[in-house]
Amino acid sequence: MSTYPGGYPPPQNPGPNRKLLVVLTPILVLLVAAAAIGVGLLVRSTAAEEIAGTATAAGSDSTPGQVLDNGAVRIGEPDAAVTVRVVLDLQCPFCKAFEEANGAVLEGAVRDGTAAVEYSVISFLDRASTTEYSSRAGNASFCVANTGLDNYQAWLSEMFTRQPEEGGDGLPDSDLIDIAESNGYTDPAVAECITDRQYDSYLRTKTDEVLDSGVNGTPAVFVNGEEVTDSGALLDKDGLAPFIESAR
Repeated sequence: MSTYPGGYPPPQNPGPNRKLLVVLTPILVLLVAAAAIGVGLLVRSTAAEEIAGTATAAGSDSTPGQVLDNGAVRIGEPDAAVTVRVVLDLQCPFCKAFEEANGAVLEGAVRDGTAAVEYSVISFLDRASTTEYSSRAGNASFCVANTGLDNYQAWLSEMFTRQPEEGGDGLPDSDLIDIAESNGYTDPAVAECITDRQYDSYLRTKTDEVLDSGVNGTPAVFVNGEEVTDSGALLDKDGLAPFIESAR
Protein backbone atom coordinates (compact mmCIF):
# COMPACT_ATOMS: atom_id res chain seq x y z
CA MET A 1 0.00 0.00 0.00
CA SER A 2 1.11 3.54 -0.57
CA THR A 3 1.75 5.52 2.58
CA TYR A 4 -0.81 8.20 1.80
CA PRO A 5 -4.37 7.63 3.00
CA GLY A 6 -7.17 7.21 0.51
CA GLY A 7 -5.28 5.38 -2.24
CA TYR A 8 -7.14 2.61 -4.01
CA PRO A 9 -5.10 -0.62 -3.92
CA PRO A 10 -5.15 -3.15 -6.72
CA PRO A 11 -5.46 -6.85 -5.87
CA GLN A 12 -2.42 -7.85 -3.84
CA ASN A 13 -0.84 -11.11 -4.90
CA PRO A 14 2.76 -11.01 -6.13
CA GLY A 15 2.69 -14.64 -7.24
CA PRO A 16 2.43 -15.89 -10.82
CA ASN A 17 -1.37 -15.89 -10.70
CA ARG A 18 -1.73 -12.17 -9.91
CA LYS A 19 -2.78 -11.38 -13.48
CA LEU A 20 -5.85 -13.52 -12.98
CA LEU A 21 -6.83 -11.32 -10.03
CA VAL A 22 -6.05 -8.02 -11.73
CA VAL A 23 -7.81 -8.90 -14.97
CA LEU A 24 -11.16 -10.45 -14.19
CA THR A 25 -12.24 -11.08 -17.74
CA PRO A 26 -13.49 -14.61 -18.41
CA ILE A 27 -10.81 -16.78 -19.98
CA LEU A 28 -12.89 -17.42 -23.08
CA VAL A 29 -12.94 -13.70 -23.88
CA LEU A 30 -9.17 -13.51 -23.49
CA LEU A 31 -8.68 -16.44 -25.85
CA VAL A 32 -10.94 -14.91 -28.48
CA ALA A 33 -9.11 -11.57 -28.19
CA ALA A 34 -5.74 -13.27 -28.48
CA ALA A 35 -6.83 -15.14 -31.58
CA ALA A 36 -8.16 -11.96 -33.14
CA ILE A 37 -5.09 -9.77 -32.72
CA GLY A 38 -2.25 -12.22 -32.28
CA VAL A 39 -0.50 -13.08 -29.04
CA GLY A 40 2.74 -11.63 -30.32
CA LEU A 41 1.23 -8.14 -30.30
CA LEU A 42 0.88 -8.27 -26.52
CA VAL A 43 4.64 -8.01 -26.08
CA ARG A 44 5.30 -5.77 -29.04
CA SER A 45 7.49 -2.70 -28.42
CA THR A 46 7.61 0.41 -30.56
CA ALA A 47 10.22 3.11 -30.97
CA ALA A 48 9.30 6.40 -29.33
CA GLU A 49 9.61 9.74 -31.03
CA GLU A 50 8.77 13.26 -29.93
CA ILE A 51 6.54 15.74 -31.69
CA ALA A 52 5.72 19.29 -30.67
CA GLY A 53 3.89 19.35 -27.38
CA THR A 54 3.88 15.64 -26.69
CA ALA A 55 5.75 12.36 -26.94
CA THR A 56 4.38 9.52 -29.01
CA ALA A 57 4.92 5.96 -30.05
CA ALA A 58 3.96 4.65 -33.46
CA GLY A 59 0.48 3.17 -33.49
CA SER A 60 -1.15 0.18 -35.16
CA ASP A 61 -4.50 -1.56 -35.06
CA SER A 62 -3.67 -3.03 -31.65
CA THR A 63 -1.30 -0.34 -30.32
CA PRO A 64 -2.53 3.26 -30.02
CA GLY A 65 -0.54 6.19 -31.29
CA GLN A 66 0.07 9.32 -29.20
CA VAL A 67 1.34 7.32 -26.21
CA LEU A 68 4.72 6.65 -24.66
CA ASP A 69 6.22 3.18 -24.72
CA ASN A 70 4.89 2.60 -21.19
CA GLY A 71 1.34 3.39 -22.30
CA ALA A 72 1.15 6.84 -20.72
CA VAL A 73 -0.52 9.72 -22.55
CA ARG A 74 1.81 12.72 -22.36
CA ILE A 75 0.31 16.20 -22.52
CA GLY A 76 2.60 19.20 -22.70
CA GLU A 77 5.92 20.39 -24.06
CA PRO A 78 8.50 17.65 -24.67
CA ASP A 79 11.22 19.69 -22.94
CA ALA A 80 9.18 20.79 -19.91
CA ALA A 81 11.31 21.15 -16.78
CA VAL A 82 8.72 19.32 -14.68
CA THR A 83 6.98 16.07 -15.52
CA VAL A 84 4.01 14.94 -13.47
CA ARG A 85 3.02 11.31 -13.87
CA VAL A 86 -0.45 10.29 -12.71
CA VAL A 87 -1.41 6.62 -12.52
CA LEU A 88 -5.16 6.17 -12.34
CA ASP A 89 -8.11 3.89 -12.94
CA LEU A 90 -11.20 5.61 -14.30
CA GLN A 91 -13.42 3.61 -11.91
CA CYS A 92 -11.35 4.62 -8.86
CA PRO A 93 -13.23 7.08 -6.58
CA PHE A 94 -10.00 8.43 -5.07
CA CYS A 95 -8.76 9.19 -8.57
CA LYS A 96 -11.93 11.19 -9.10
CA ALA A 97 -11.20 13.10 -5.87
CA PHE A 98 -7.66 13.78 -7.09
CA GLU A 99 -8.97 15.09 -10.42
CA GLU A 100 -11.48 17.34 -8.66
CA ALA A 101 -8.72 18.75 -6.45
CA ASN A 102 -5.90 19.05 -8.97
CA GLY A 103 -7.28 18.74 -12.49
CA ALA A 104 -7.25 22.51 -12.99
CA VAL A 105 -3.68 22.68 -11.61
CA LEU A 106 -2.48 20.16 -14.17
CA GLU A 107 -4.34 21.84 -17.02
CA GLY A 108 -2.84 25.19 -16.04
CA ALA A 109 0.66 23.75 -15.78
CA VAL A 110 0.39 22.35 -19.29
CA ARG A 111 -1.12 25.55 -20.65
CA ASP A 112 1.63 27.83 -19.33
CA GLY A 113 4.44 25.38 -20.03
CA THR A 114 5.29 24.83 -16.37
CA ALA A 115 4.96 21.07 -16.61
CA ALA A 116 4.05 18.18 -18.84
CA VAL A 117 1.64 15.58 -17.50
CA GLU A 118 1.78 11.86 -18.24
CA TYR A 119 -1.52 10.09 -17.63
CA SER A 120 -1.01 6.38 -17.10
CA VAL A 121 -4.50 4.89 -17.28
CA ILE A 122 -4.66 1.33 -16.01
CA SER A 123 -7.48 -1.11 -15.36
CA PHE A 124 -7.79 -3.30 -12.28
CA LEU A 125 -11.29 -2.41 -11.06
CA ASP A 126 -13.44 -4.43 -13.45
CA ARG A 127 -14.71 -6.21 -10.32
CA ALA A 128 -16.37 -2.92 -9.28
CA SER A 129 -18.97 -3.05 -12.05
CA THR A 130 -21.04 -5.65 -13.83
CA THR A 131 -19.88 -4.59 -17.30
CA GLU A 132 -16.08 -4.34 -16.99
CA TYR A 133 -16.39 -0.57 -16.92
CA SER A 134 -12.81 -0.04 -15.75
CA SER A 135 -11.31 -1.66 -18.82
CA ARG A 136 -13.92 -0.22 -21.21
CA ALA A 137 -13.14 3.28 -19.93
CA GLY A 138 -9.40 2.60 -20.10
CA ASN A 139 -9.76 1.47 -23.69
CA ALA A 140 -11.68 4.68 -24.44
CA SER A 141 -8.70 6.67 -23.15
CA PHE A 142 -6.51 5.19 -25.85
CA CYS A 143 -9.24 5.60 -28.46
CA VAL A 144 -9.41 9.35 -27.94
CA ALA A 145 -5.67 9.84 -27.46
CA ASN A 146 -5.00 7.99 -30.69
CA THR A 147 -6.81 10.71 -32.65
CA GLY A 148 -5.40 13.77 -30.87
CA LEU A 149 -4.34 15.19 -27.51
CA ASP A 150 -5.62 18.78 -27.56
CA ASN A 151 -8.84 17.85 -25.75
CA TYR A 152 -7.57 14.93 -23.69
CA GLN A 153 -7.57 16.69 -20.33
CA ALA A 154 -11.10 18.02 -20.88
CA TRP A 155 -12.21 14.51 -21.83
CA LEU A 156 -10.59 13.08 -18.70
CA SER A 157 -12.29 15.67 -16.50
CA GLU A 158 -15.73 14.78 -17.86
CA MET A 159 -15.03 11.06 -17.49
CA PHE A 160 -14.45 11.60 -13.78
CA THR A 161 -17.42 13.93 -13.44
CA ARG A 162 -19.61 11.15 -14.81
CA GLN A 163 -17.83 8.31 -13.03
CA PRO A 164 -20.42 5.61 -12.16
CA GLU A 165 -20.98 4.31 -8.66
CA GLU A 166 -19.16 1.14 -7.75
CA GLY A 167 -21.11 -2.08 -7.95
CA GLY A 168 -23.43 -0.99 -10.75
CA ASP A 169 -23.43 -1.46 -14.49
CA GLY A 170 -21.05 1.37 -15.29
CA LEU A 171 -21.63 3.75 -18.17
CA PRO A 172 -22.71 2.07 -21.42
CA ASP A 173 -20.57 2.42 -24.51
CA SER A 174 -23.08 4.91 -25.90
CA ASP A 175 -22.27 7.26 -22.99
CA LEU A 176 -18.53 6.80 -23.53
CA ILE A 177 -19.05 7.79 -27.15
CA ASP A 178 -21.14 10.82 -26.12
CA ILE A 179 -18.40 11.98 -23.73
CA ALA A 180 -15.79 11.62 -26.46
CA GLU A 181 -17.90 13.53 -28.98
CA SER A 182 -18.74 16.31 -26.53
CA ASN A 183 -15.02 16.91 -26.10
CA GLY A 184 -14.25 17.12 -29.79
CA TYR A 185 -13.59 13.47 -30.61
CA THR A 186 -16.17 13.20 -33.37
CA ASP A 187 -14.28 10.93 -35.76
CA PRO A 188 -16.44 7.81 -36.30
CA ALA A 189 -13.28 5.76 -35.79
CA VAL A 190 -13.31 6.75 -32.10
CA ALA A 191 -16.83 5.39 -31.60
CA GLU A 192 -15.90 2.20 -33.42
CA CYS A 193 -12.75 1.85 -31.30
CA ILE A 194 -14.83 2.18 -28.12
CA THR A 195 -17.45 -0.37 -29.09
CA ASP A 196 -14.86 -2.81 -30.48
CA ARG A 197 -12.59 -2.39 -27.42
CA GLN A 198 -9.76 -2.07 -29.89
CA TYR A 199 -7.00 -1.54 -27.34
CA ASP A 200 -8.26 -3.87 -24.62
CA SER A 201 -5.34 -6.30 -24.80
CA TYR A 202 -2.86 -3.43 -24.95
CA LEU A 203 -4.48 -1.87 -21.86
CA ARG A 204 -4.25 -5.12 -19.90
CA THR A 205 -0.61 -5.60 -20.86
CA LYS A 206 0.30 -2.07 -19.76
CA THR A 207 -1.71 -2.51 -16.54
CA ASP A 208 0.38 -5.54 -15.63
CA GLU A 209 3.58 -3.66 -16.44
CA VAL A 210 2.61 -0.72 -14.22
CA LEU A 211 1.65 -2.96 -11.30
CA ASP A 212 4.84 -4.99 -11.73
CA SER A 213 6.85 -1.75 -11.58
CA GLY A 214 5.84 -1.25 -7.95
CA VAL A 215 2.77 0.97 -8.18
CA ASN A 216 0.47 -0.35 -5.47
CA GLY A 217 -2.41 2.09 -5.29
CA THR A 218 -4.26 4.71 -7.29
CA PRO A 219 -3.96 7.54 -7.69
CA ALA A 220 -0.18 7.30 -7.73
CA VAL A 221 1.42 10.65 -8.51
CA PHE A 222 5.06 11.36 -9.28
CA VAL A 223 6.73 14.75 -9.80
CA ASN A 224 10.01 14.39 -11.68
CA GLY A 225 10.10 10.76 -10.63
CA GLU A 226 9.47 11.32 -6.92
CA GLU A 227 6.21 9.90 -5.59
CA VAL A 228 3.95 12.36 -3.82
CA THR A 229 2.46 10.63 -0.78
CA ASP A 230 1.10 13.65 1.07
CA SER A 231 -2.68 13.27 1.26
CA GLY A 232 -3.16 17.03 1.26
CA ALA A 233 -1.25 17.38 -1.99
CA LEU A 234 -3.36 14.69 -3.60
CA LEU A 235 -6.83 15.41 -2.27
CA ASP A 236 -6.92 19.07 -1.15
CA LYS A 237 -7.82 21.73 -3.68
CA ASP A 238 -4.71 22.81 -5.62
CA GLY A 239 -2.60 20.77 -3.22
CA LEU A 240 -0.20 19.60 -5.91
CA ALA A 241 0.70 23.11 -7.05
CA PRO A 242 3.50 23.68 -4.50
CA PHE A 243 5.14 20.37 -5.45
CA ILE A 244 5.20 21.39 -9.10
CA GLU A 245 6.52 24.83 -8.25
CA SER A 246 9.34 23.48 -6.08
CA ALA A 247 10.42 21.05 -8.82
CA ARG A 248 10.95 23.82 -11.40
